[in-house]
Amino acid sequence: MDLFARKPVGWAMSLSPDSELTSNALKMAYESRGRPKEVMFHSDQGSHYTSRKFRQTLWKCQIKQSLSRRGNCWDNAPMERFFRSLKIEWVPTYGYRSFVQAQHHVVKYLIGYYSQLRPHQHNNGVSPNQAEEQYWINYKPVASFT
Repeated sequence: MDLFARKPVGWAMSLSPDSELTSNALKMAYESRGRPKEVMFHSDQGSHYTSRKFRQTLWKCQIKQSLSRRGNCWDNAPMERFFRSLKIEWVPTYGYRSFVQAQHHVVKYLIGYYSQLRPHQHNNGVSPNQAEEQYWINYKPVASFT
């Protein structure tokens, strides 16, 4: 999630949660944001985020890693809140019939609802996409070089 507008920018789904899954989500985020420079990735200290494979992916993308202190859930509050919203607002209580159905439905939430339509308190009541759009409309470069 890009914390500026609380927009999900990278995700992956798998039947087995492992370092491959987290690396795929990070690579998607990195590519979807145009391979940005000087970026920081923040997470908890879970084994997926401290694994060799994941740290190698961070290194390849030249992304700095930031880890929460042990037992400090507030550091990762935006992601915890996002997953709470996903579960409460979107995932049916009876679950999904198949992995493919779950994938399709969750991506619809991420792209079609959460990013595009869902008002967000952090963004003064506008969706993540609208918050980013407003930023670029009002963007004024600090200096110009000609």
